[in-house]
Amino acid sequence: MEKYKPTIGLEIHAELKTRTKMFCRSKNDPFAAEANTHVCPVCMAHPGTLPVINKEAVKHVLRVGEAIGGTPADYTEFDRKNYFYPDLPKGYQISQYEFPLVSGGLLSGIELTRIHLEEDTASSIHDEKTGATLIDYNRAGVPLLELVTEPVIHSAEEAGQFARELQLLLRYLGASDANMEKGEMRVEANISVSQTNELGTKVEIKNLNSFRVMEKAVAYEIERQIKLLEEGGSVIQETRGWDDKKQCTFAQRVKEGSADYRYFPDPDLPSLQVSQITDLASEKLKMSLPELPWERRQRYLDLGINIDDANMYVRENNLGSFFDAVASELNSNDEIKKASNYIVTDLAKLIRDTDEGDANIQAEISISASNFATLVSFAHEGKISSRGVKDILADMVKTNRDPETIANERGLFQSLSVEDAVPVAEKVILSNPEAVNEYRSGKETALQFLIGQGMKESKGSANPKLLSDAIVKLLG
Repeated sequence: MEKYKPTIGLEIHAELKTRTKMFCRSKNDPFAAEANTHVCPVCMAHPGTLPVINKEAVKHVLRVGEAIGGTPADYTEFDRKNYFYPDLPKGYQISQYEFPLVSGGLLSGIELTRIHLEEDTASSIHDEKTGATLIDYNRAGVPLLELVTEPVIHSAEEAGQFARELQLLLRYLGASDANMEKGEMRVEANISVSQTNELGTKVEIKNLNSFRVMEKAVAYEIERQIKLLEEGGSVIQETRGWDDKKQCTFAQRVKEGSADYRYFPDPDLPSLQVSQITDLASEKLKMSLPELPWERRQRYLDLGINIDDANMYVRENNLGSFFDAVASELNSNDEIKKASNYIVTDLAKLIRDTDEGDANIQAEISISASNFATLVSFAHEGKISSRGVKDILADMVKTNRDPETIANERGLFQSLSVEDAVPVAEKVILSNPEAVNEYRSGKETALQFLIGQGMKESKGSANPKLLSDAIVKLLG
């Protein structure tokens, strides 16, 4: 109901791409085919072992902080977060509490509270046949970025947009692959509803493994809380999960507070004075940043590309890079926009067809940007019809031949002579008396039909404008 204001805060974890784990030399490969092969005495918490901080993981988090305009820590330290669970070998998790690596920042219009670094837990594998739960420690100790937003999100759609933009950022920076289906990026949503500006009772939903699931779970939880309050009940602070089969959230446990984890500084790890570490200097990290997703999106919009196509180029980097290469070969904005239309509508479909229908285009683009730009120029100059462009492009994707060779071979270059258009127009008029009568009686769409028949008759080699002029003149 409109009288209730939903408020959402997100906590997002992302596994970082480093060669080794967060505090030891074990390989960072949580998806190894064989369980418990990338482990060592340190990540298995054997007595007497000591952790060592992974500098590359710290750098990843600080680069993310620079990208979103956060404040990097001058002083930071690691803390022990105490709780007992089979997937936590030490009986505590090394995390950050009072002194996160990054404070503040803004992403997709959403204010951030903090970004900090911690180690991941092991993976629990549930065997439905035997009922047993097995533990794979390959993931234990993998470096994990945790990002916390301010409670300033007010809809499921806004939450989804933020999470997608974060995924793009992590990928652009090379910090994480952030595949949600693999658990490389995991979202938890804190949701409350209230009729005033005061926040309501917060409920956390954990283990949301896709953007679609997150949006559905958040929307459901908002409605659940509103219904509960409308019926005179009260919302309790708890942790809930999402049941995808029943399409609803369900209670898991009463929500812990920070005091329950008994945080204290880890005595085995040194504190860091980040400003004194040359490789982690703020200016140096800023200079290392690539073009960021929102910067790239705006560059496309400035070229006159529509927002949906711009988002496709930002999301699917191989298409975006191909478009950039093509655009650099063209001479005008009109040609660039025409090129974009052919890439998004025709080339993308052809690639998807060769990539087994993958929703995200992963297949390599085999044709050269130069050849594609030449094809676009032919279309822009009226040398090849739109139908001819599509046929040539399909051939180029299969054979990687140049467009001029294909056009000559198939006779697809359009004649620019009025005299060449007249015989085609005469044949179309004789073959389609009904459409001719409709045109003469004032039905303008009949002319388009006749032009289409002329293009078909000429196998795309006729110039549509000259063909139209010839038909109109003959019927005049």
